Amino acid sequence: MSSARLRTVVLSCLLTTASLFPAAPAAAVTDESPAPAFVAQDDSPAPTLAGRLAAVQTAKTMNYYPSGAGWSAMWTRFDPSQVDVDLAKVAALGADSVRVVVFPRAFGYPRPHAAYAAKLRKFVSIAEAHGLGVKFTLFDWWARYYDTKGSAAWAAAVLAPYADDPRVLAVELKNEMSPDDPDAVAWMRDLIPAVRAAVPAMPLTVSVNGQAGPTGLARLKAALDGTPLDFYDFHFYGASEQALTDIREAQASVAPDPLVIGETGLSTAAGSAGEQAAYLARVFRAAALAGVGSVAPWTLTDFSLGAIPSNSAVSTMPAQYEFGLYRIDGSPKPAASVVRAAWAGEAQSDSVLDLSFESDAGNSPWRGNLTEAGAAELDPSTAHDGGRSMRFAATTRSALGLPSLRISPIGPVHGGQAWSAAAWTRGTDATGVTEIALSWFDADGRWIGQDTSARLPLGTTDWTQLTVSALAPPAAAGVQLHLKCGDNTGATWFDDISLTEKTL
Repeated sequence: MSSARLRTVVLSCLLTTASLFPAAPAAAVTDESPAPAFVAQDDSPAPTLAGRLAAVQTAKTMNYYPSGAGWSAMWTRFDPSQVDVDLAKVAALGADSVRVVVFPRAFGYPRPHAAYAAKLRKFVSIAEAHGLGVKFTLFDWWARYYDTKGSAAWAAAVLAPYADDPRVLAVELKNEMSPDDPDAVAWMRDLIPAVRAAVPAMPLTVSVNGQAGPTGLARLKAALDGTPLDFYDFHFYGASEQALTDIREAQASVAPDPLVIGETGLSTAAGSAGEQAAYLARVFRAAALAGVGSVAPWTLTDFSLGAIPSNSAVSTMPAQYEFGLYRIDGSPKPAASVVRAAWAGEAQSDSVLDLSFESDAGNSPWRGNLTEAGAAELDPSTAHDGGRSMRFAATTRSALGLPSLRISPIGPVHGGQAWSAAAWTRGTDATGVTEIALSWFDADGRWIGQDTSARLPLGTTDWTQLTVSALAPPAAAGVQLHLKCGDNTGATWFDDISLTEKTL
């Protein structure tokens, strides 16, 4: 992840499923132990570029730093025991590989220190013990683009021991390089052939900042014309509702070369744990529909205070501390279940959308809209079915419209689809407007229209189902279901929501 970005808004495979909760460290591999997927066998053939590249495209890769030692601190405070515990957890999620970043400033430059090379060997061996391959990223926190010779020598020294090591599946030469920096581009154009000469069977890639998007990938490919990469690494942090559009544009921008999603996620500092889970569910679903077989969540765990080196800009960004699938106390967030299901090949369930409001508030993906005019609250004393509902009371309206709760489906949206939504509602001395609406958005996130239900009758009513059905407008690339309640001096409850695509 780039220190300048604030994110807001080989060989397959591993083959067992296990608990989401912290697992015991894996036992050391013995002569009697079954060999994990990435165990190097003395009599096995050396990996080929084609074989590694095929594995990259289906890899179930987890981005990783320990919760107490992020970025370069992973190496300066290297703790093999913690790595062992963490990689057991990675394997239990169903991953088959792990991405690790090797920092020149920590490892020693232009010649890696022997002690740090030993730490890297230890990391790879721990990953192997858990059936995990390793993807290396080099040259993060790096701007010495004038030193091509030193960069090439350093990279060759780091990678030479792994040139024919089947435990290492690929190398990302630079994390989130700017395709618009001429010095960086010139440096990379010289670095690619130098590294190819050192490790000819190793697939090479470069990523661009997530904010650069598909057009950034296109500029990178054009800038590297004549010194091509083996595959492209897309870091996606955009609106998950438009993920399919962005992924397909990224594919088109680098075609016919392969594309993987090397980072994606949502910080729970910027949203709830439920929003994070829904975000990742949408990205995995969109990637599958686009035919992208490798999606790597950022990141395994949240970071504790002091975990990120204080001399980095990243350390000053609160959101960077809470992208993890696990909290710093080791407990899983709902997103861990989403990732485990995706890597097991299971369909993502709409239960992640909390359509009956049975999740705790912090685990709900619903988000308030125009809350200055009224915010919904979880009500454990009233429900249509189950134990809870959402309650609006004493609402007004803003210049932009009525206050509401909103959610988007897991599946992607495109023009011409038929969508239907329903919600059970009831009122006590209700006034104003209570309704549900499908709000449509284009690929750039611009609102393009809405379709609304009939309104809940005024006064005191029993549970009444409101419904709305509509065809997505031709330009639609996203939809939000809004539960609206405005100008209401009384109270209104919503429960047992449905939001489904209908077959025409």
